[in-house]
Amino acid sequence: MEIFIIAAGAVVAGFVQGLSGFGFGLVALSIWIWFLPPPLAAALSVFGSLTGQIVAAITVKRTVPWAVVAPFLAGGVLGVPLGLILLPHLDVTIFKAALGAVLLVVCPLLLMSGRLPAITVGGRSSDAIAGAMGGAMSALGGLSGVVPSLWSTLRGFDKVTQRHVIQTFNLSILAFTFIAYLATGHITFGMVPQLAVVAIAVLVPVLIGARVYAGISDQQFKRIVLGLLTASGLVMLLSTAPSLWTRLQG
Repeated sequence: MEIFIIAAGAVVAGFVQGLSGFGFGLVALSIWIWFLPPPLAAALSVFGSLTGQIVAAITVKRTVPWAVVAPFLAGGVLGVPLGLILLPHLDVTIFKAALGAVLLVVCPLLLMSGRLPAITVGGRSSDAIAGAMGGAMSALGGLSGVVPSLWSTLRGFDKVTQRHVIQTFNLSILAFTFIAYLATGHITFGMVPQLAVVAIAVLVPVLIGARVYAGISDQQFKRIVLGLLTASGLVMLLSTAPSLWTRLQG
């Protein structure tokens, strides 16, 4: 039963990642978190996200705008160790609930607002802050793409730029996170069978998602990204609801 659940989560999440350039952890965790121990779910999420990013990077090839992505990467590299340091002390439930609530409010408003002027204030510093938040969230379970994806949308990046900023950022930061997980014992030898299932299950769905991506417009891509972020906000709130309810009852 566990293997089927792991494979099912990886298949659905792999397609989403191939299509949007992010979202594996959001989708997979929304399935796995109900059935798997949180440490295992987080480890599988990081590994599956990284595997999908490698496949997608090979499939969707374009020149990466390094001048644009560099601040995100710089912030992300600082954010991963910060997330690992804060993880034992951070109230993850409150953090996820708060972020989920923000996404549920902001993303639907952006979907309904039509074409808003791009945010230009803050420049590269604000990009680095978004990257740092993505790096910290990567350490919390492979959720590296949420904040950079939302910020890229607010910055008004076109489909190609946004896709490759997200893809390059996620690939780099998830690789860094995976190494950090190995070094700190978050991924163990006993997880190898489950990791193998994820690696096999994710391959074809990522390729299918990447083919669908090639045929959509900028506006369609924006709607897909904002729709996924809205759904992720709902998932975060639902996943934290039992714990929050228990606290209120206590």
